[in-house]
Amino acid sequence: MSHSAVSQAAAVSVSIGNERSLTRSVFKHNNSISFNTKPWSSSLALTQKTSTIRDAKRYSNTTICMSVQQASSSKVNVSPIELEDPTDPPLNLYKPKDSYTAKIVSVERVVGPKAPGETCHIVIDHEGNLPYWEGQSYGVIPPGENPKKPGAPHNVRLYSIASTRYGDFFDGKTASLCVRRAVYYDPETGKEDPSKNGVCSNFLCDSKPGDKIQITGPSGKVMLLPENDPNATHIMIATGTGVAPYRGYLRRLFMENVPNYKFGGLAWLFLGVANTDSLLYDDEFSKYLKDHPDNFRFDKALSREEKNKKGGKMYVQDKIEEYSDEIFKLLDNGAHIYFCGLKGMMPGIQDTLKRVAEERGESWDAKLSQLRKNKQWHVEVY
Repeated sequence: MSHSAVSQAAAVSVSIGNERSLTRSVFKHNNSISFNTKPWSSSLALTQKTSTIRDAKRYSNTTICMSVQQASSSKVNVSPIELEDPTDPPLNLYKPKDSYTAKIVSVERVVGPKAPGETCHIVIDHEGNLPYWEGQSYGVIPPGENPKKPGAPHNVRLYSIASTRYGDFFDGKTASLCVRRAVYYDPETGKEDPSKNGVCSNFLCDSKPGDKIQITGPSGKVMLLPENDPNATHIMIATGTGVAPYRGYLRRLFMENVPNYKFGGLAWLFLGVANTDSLLYDDEFSKYLKDHPDNFRFDKALSREEKNKKGGKMYVQDKIEEYSDEIFKLLDNGAHIYFCGLKGMMPGIQDTLKRVAEERGESWDAKLSQLRKNKQWHVEVY
């Protein structure tokens, strides 16, 4: 997911409300590692034995495991387990003036032919030097010159990471992004104007394996997945590429064999997209639904294929309203709720929640204030 102001690709993420930094409970070992100094990564890499094949064959199409093939009921082992050690998330290990040079592993279109626009799943090799936690973002500096500042590089664009800390190969050396190509069409002529297309999203979607990419970060605490209660309820609401952090959450909860963390709660995903061809990671999510029916729920809102109860287009807020009684009860019992996607989704969702609260005889403002105070409310929109 890109946090972008131009079409769907920007340089800043906008958080709604007064979300405070989440405290993260992870499993401590005696030899605690600090993420916030770079040298840890190289020493950690030395502890990895034969779990990683270092040559390019590791990245052949036959081994790309973003697919459902890995999402079997028997969970996948991950390494290095030392990534579980730190008690605080890694933050800003690399900054814009000191960015990290990573490599593109693969770029794969992940929407069907009838989807409006193009969305790509992009795997990046950071060699274990740019660790992150689920829910964080990377910054990407596209190549070239900033047109507004001649001689200076482009501004950093933030993208939510769409993989767990172990990456798509479960070895702690890659990260994945979910990027929609931002294309501008002139409203008068209807023709594409490449000069106004999203610089970074097009760079990423056009990248080839082996291409270099400048990365900053990781950044962000608002969307970290709280793990202090393995039986908690997590309600995840996304539009489009806003599903990126949830893919990471769900792989951690249902695909990976993470020592000392066994999820026994409920993960409930609401995803709003235009049509069936626009669904992202649908095979993975559908497999979780089959394998973990007591712990995972998945509701889709297809705006161009479905109607809401009033006969209008089905948006994600309409799905939320459909299950509002259940959602409110879960929130009252301590559930976490997450929102990620275009910032234009929030007013409609807020209006729906407010209306439902009033129908229940509650004050939505008071309820929202309490959710924020309890750190149950997580928003990252762009």
